[in-house]
Amino acid sequence: MSEEELFIAGSTPSHRFDGKNAVAPAAVAVADPTPAAARFVTISTNDKSKPVVLFALEWCEFCWSVRRLFKAMDVTYRSIDLDSVEYQKDGWGGDVRVALRKVTGAPTIPQIFVGGKHIGGCTETLDAFNDGSLQALLNASRVSFDADKVLDAYTLLPNWLHPR
Repeated sequence: MSEEELFIAGSTPSHRFDGKNAVAPAAVAVADPTPAAARFVTISTNDKSKPVVLFALEWCEFCWSVRRLFKAMDVTYRSIDLDSVEYQKDGWGGDVRVALRKVTGAPTIPQIFVGGKHIGGCTETLDAFNDGSLQALLNASRVSFDADKVLDAYTLLPNWLHPR
């Protein structure tokens, strides 16, 4: 490498491509949720009248993948779109996202719950469908769905992803 390339490579010591990370990335502190947001997440994920809950972003392709799966399975679900107009007022969507992260430990969206049980994000939900555990959880939660649906759920992922 030229001197200029070495200088550029050294300018981000925690993200070097040669594996010589001189500085470990700093730990990210997780904020405490507001009581209202924590209560909202608890109530939303434990509502027996709507046992399937998708915390999503309207523009997110991984959220779209889960929506396509639920549509293919004919699953009725509640979508809480944290970037929708309804959740933008006073940063409510952000507050809910902080509370959701505290519950799940995951900073990513989507996050899916069935019958109060946290499934995970998109790939965990697709994995659960592929191995049959999602269907078992839907049955246990008395959620109706097309039990005869057969597909490789990974085909619902965005096309730009590398093949799994």
